[in-house]
Amino acid sequence: MMETKILYRPVGEKEMILIIKNGYKKFPPRLEWQPIFYPVLNEEYASEIAEKWNTRDGFGNYLGFVTRFEVSEEIYNQYPAQNVGARDHNELWVPSEELEIFNQAIVGDIEVIKIFIGNHFKRSESLEIENLILKLKKQ
Repeated sequence: MMETKILYRPVGEKEMILIIKNGYKKFPPRLEWQPIFYPVLNEEYASEIAEKWNTRDGFGNYLGFVTRFEVSEEIYNQYPAQNVGARDHNELWVPSEELEIFNQAIVGDIEVIKIFIGNHFKRSESLEIENLILKLKKQ
């Protein structure tokens, strides 16, 4: 049986729409100004980013989703954890050009486990996003 590690990734609406379009199987390519894809190592840190940053970002429609996914331990171990501040602020830094290889190491689906909604959120034009919001608000 393949060993896996659980990772988390906070995302805004635009990235979430792309994850949905990918069937919850992979993360979209980085934008040209984003040299690193950085999933985080714990849910608390992912929630903190989603709540404090994503909900203030108009580009992501002031939505912060926390995603959880498993990746093969073999690929996980290729990227040393980076601490970026507080004790639990740990991330994997995956170079953008290696994201497709990383995506292929995802086992199962990318789950959406939490949502944070900012004050300036405007109703989503995506029915899938609206359904996700309703589902997560009930939890």
